[in-house]
Amino acid sequence: MKRIGNKPCKIMIQSSGKGMILQTLLIISLLGWVKCQESQSMTPEEKIAIRDQIIEMFDHAYGSYMKYAYPADELMPLSCRGRVRGQEPNRGDIDDSLGKFSLTLIDTLDTLVVLNKLDEFEDAVQKAVSDVRLDNDVVVSVFETNIRVLGGLLGAHVMADLLRQRGERMQWYQDELLHMAKELGHRLLPAFNTTSGLPYPKVNLRYGVLNPLSRTGTESDTCTACAGTMILEFAALSRLSGETVFEEHARKALDVLWDRRQRGSDLVGTVINIHNEEWVRRDSGVGAGIDSYYEYLMKAYILLGDNVFLERFNTHYSAIMKYISQPPLLLNVHMHNPTVSVRSWMDSLLAFFPGLQVLRGDLKPAIETHEMLYQVTKQHKFLPEAFTTEFRVHWGQHLLRPEFAESTYYLYKATGDPYYLRVGQSIVEKLNAYARVPCGFAAVQDVRTGTHEDRMDSFFLAEMFKYLYLLFSEKSELPIDIDDYIFTTEAHLLPVSLSTTKPPCPGNDTVRHLTLSETEAVPIPQEEDLFTHSCPSLETLFPNNPSFAKTIRDGYKYLTGVGRAVHPLPIREIELPLHDNGMEPVEFLKSMGISLTPLNEIIVGDRKLHKEHKGVYRVKLVAELSQTPEEEEVVPHAVQLISPPFLGRTVLTAGPAKFGMDLTKQEHGVKGSILKASPYTACGPIDNAEELKGKIALALRGDCMFAAKARQLQEAGATGVIFIDHREGSNSEETPLFQMVGDGDSTDDITLPLVFVFSREGAMLTGALEEHQNVDVLLLPKERQLGHDKKEKPIGVNIKLRLAEEGELEDGTARGPTLEFVLEKEQFLIKEEDEEEFEHREQQQEFCTEAAKLRRTEQHSAGSSDCTNFDCGPDTNP
Repeated sequence: MKRIGNKPCKIMIQSSGKGMILQTLLIISLLGWVKCQESQSMTPEEKIAIRDQIIEMFDHAYGSYMKYAYPADELMPLSCRGRVRGQEPNRGDIDDSLGKFSLTLIDTLDTLVVLNKLDEFEDAVQKAVSDVRLDNDVVVSVFETNIRVLGGLLGAHVMADLLRQRGERMQWYQDELLHMAKELGHRLLPAFNTTSGLPYPKVNLRYGVLNPLSRTGTESDTCTACAGTMILEFAALSRLSGETVFEEHARKALDVLWDRRQRGSDLVGTVINIHNEEWVRRDSGVGAGIDSYYEYLMKAYILLGDNVFLERFNTHYSAIMKYISQPPLLLNVHMHNPTVSVRSWMDSLLAFFPGLQVLRGDLKPAIETHEMLYQVTKQHKFLPEAFTTEFRVHWGQHLLRPEFAESTYYLYKATGDPYYLRVGQSIVEKLNAYARVPCGFAAVQDVRTGTHEDRMDSFFLAEMFKYLYLLFSEKSELPIDIDDYIFTTEAHLLPVSLSTTKPPCPGNDTVRHLTLSETEAVPIPQEEDLFTHSCPSLETLFPNNPSFAKTIRDGYKYLTGVGRAVHPLPIREIELPLHDNGMEPVEFLKSMGISLTPLNEIIVGDRKLHKEHKGVYRVKLVAELSQTPEEEEVVPHAVQLISPPFLGRTVLTAGPAKFGMDLTKQEHGVKGSILKASPYTACGPIDNAEELKGKIALALRGDCMFAAKARQLQEAGATGVIFIDHREGSNSEETPLFQMVGDGDSTDDITLPLVFVFSREGAMLTGALEEHQNVDVLLLPKERQLGHDKKEKPIGVNIKLRLAEEGELEDGTARGPTLEFVLEKEQFLIKEEDEEEFEHREQQQEFCTEAAKLRRTEQHSAGSSDCTNFDCGPDTNP
């Protein structure tokens, strides 16, 4: 729903129905014609069957959690047991979601209602009320605890209250979940005790932030989304409980982010200092680190009816569409110089953005980006955690994230196009085929290998099954009127009636808290479009065009090359200085695999090209590829243990970094003793700097960027860093290596050698250190490890050149994968030379050819190779 002022307005929009592009190289993928199911409509029986399948999958996942994991926070689906914080190896910041408060149970509560599992819902609420404690001595993420636990409690309270009012069940319920939500809200409030109003990223549920027992409060930075994704839950808590403090703090944090936007571009950065409000990372996009900040500005307007939020969102949205959106891509740019792209890859969290664009009424770019994402899933089975602008894998992990399913749901509800039902069907089938395990569903460690990771995050149950079930359900089949609710970023349900049934908290108008200069800065959009303040309508957007979505999608259907049908390629021409009376060059070129045909003999379709230029030929070169490189090569590095008792026999495979010292240019590598950093994640000041000075530090991945860790360790005096993966069980045999990247800003100040090892190799390092205390290692490219014989490494791809048969490419009879080198017309134009100059060059070529033969047959003759008095350059020896 959208809202005009305080008046709700339902969206009724239904219908019936770069990688670098090389100009001279076209890859023809001969995969044949593929029957396309996506264009077919779906019968009611099919929808029911898929919906039943989704329920069965949910039962398998939720039942496995309750059987093997509850009351633990999460299920470990490969181990068939619960993940309890402190009892499993530390995974870094990932574990900050776990607060020993039965996370998965609380996150799943309102999903049970949506799936019409009302008996299970009542039972789960009773368990939450009786078993869950919120005063644990645990440091948790403020952001994750807010969206998952506070949002889960509020959504479940709204559902429980609704069922109680109907009089059929939950008659025992006395707002216990709301009381728990209020308690948790108060336990999160200490995080806002900063001079700026931006919250600390972490809080101790029992001791807060500044208490000496809290074990937190040293952090100085937080992400934009972390500070800007509080308003829905905190405002709902304020209006349901009557305590204004929560909404006030959430609004203040949003005010700071808005005020710190870059005024020239209207963009925000990714990480900000919570004390001085300065940007720490200035890259700007719509993915990880920023995503839900934009989402909550739009949804705060829908939920609360405050125009300030809509005005801010529209200002940001105009900037996004101007600088970040390059359909179908969504790039990251520098907030101060938004014409500069700061990285060549996208992360999977941006998959939510087409759904947000649907709420905005901007369907065309939503359809374009969603189709790009769908093509990536068809190529890799799932969305990789990050993928390049050429749609190759950057980070291969897939955590069963729901954002793509979320956007699919929004687009289907907006268009009514059954294509999106087929997309949803493919999500269901791939989850069952590639993620299902006996004890639930397991995250995919790498989409290229299909290996699993022992984790099933709570958002899988909170979001994925909710969106999939709603996608295949009619409104009449649901136990609630879904249009009466807005989804939080964790898909929890909050009633849009809050702004009318629950009055705003006294003195809680954002503008009243601003200074005069800030008030003047609250924008009135310079250019308002048709849907700036009203609901989108397909009749207005696409009049008399029920197939508009397909028309937009078709331009991106074969974006990644998957499923591309064979089509004749247009022939472009170049002119060569070839004459009727001098055919030797023609034969010479033919011997190289280049076929030439006079242009006046070429037939394109049924039309002859009426070109009578004498001596002008078409040039075609056909090459067969035995393989193509999938992505840029990562040079394997090594950590070689050289002190006794290892003596170089233990060599651990490591990945390089794109910044810091280039070990490939160090002839003998970098040697040093290893020592664990304290804190192990190296995200704050180093406690053991004196001991670490002059040594190679071991640091755990997670909590902050690689570059931030490197700077901390470099300042402490370390001579190198070995980063160890926090994902337990990861290893170099099953997971492809990757290169560590910087933080979006310049990393020229980092001069340390940096390598990355997976968890299993890291355990060998730490085990050796615990056993022998003093362990010396050598960091170097793997091919240079001590005792390793150097081998010549083949480079490039195998290419066979052959002469194309007449009309071969045009009639589709080419054998195997082929590529065609095509020169753009007028780009490479060789003008005719006069006959005298041409004959001179021909004689020169003949002389140099004879000289070359002489060199080969008389290699031991002193004067046999001299041809320098004649211009025998590369052109005469092709």
